[in-house]
Amino acid sequence: MKTLICWCKFNVVGAMGVAVQLATLALFNRLTAGHYLVATAIALEVTLVHNFVWHLHYTWRDRRDRSALPGQFVRFHLSNGLVSMAGNLALMPLLVREGHIPVVASNAIAILCGSLANFCLGHNWAFAARVEARQG
Repeated sequence: MKTLICWCKFNVVGAMGVAVQLATLALFNRLTAGHYLVATAIALEVTLVHNFVWHLHYTWRDRRDRSALPGQFVRFHLSNGLVSMAGNLALMPLLVREGHIPVVASNAIAILCGSLANFCLGHNWAFAARVEARQG
């Protein structure tokens, strides 16, 4: 599948994921009494599972392989998960405490900062096209 088409699909899933993440963050930020980093981590995990399912069935559906599913899930968490978690948890204190930007707006900024890296990792590693062994 062409990279540009995947990029567009990635952004559609990403837009849905942003809505899931921000709604989850708002909910858990209230439930955890202002512990916005805990709420951010919970929202990220919910969003990672959401986005994985959509990327598997929509963005990179041509690369879906039932036997590769556990590996794809692990690679997605190791790549997109770590980039998102590290980026969000590093940027959130800067944006919230130092920048005095509201929690949900700060999270939206942090999400955008990791988007390109997450696409590259998803396209080239987590959902990489399988190379068939040559017979000969």
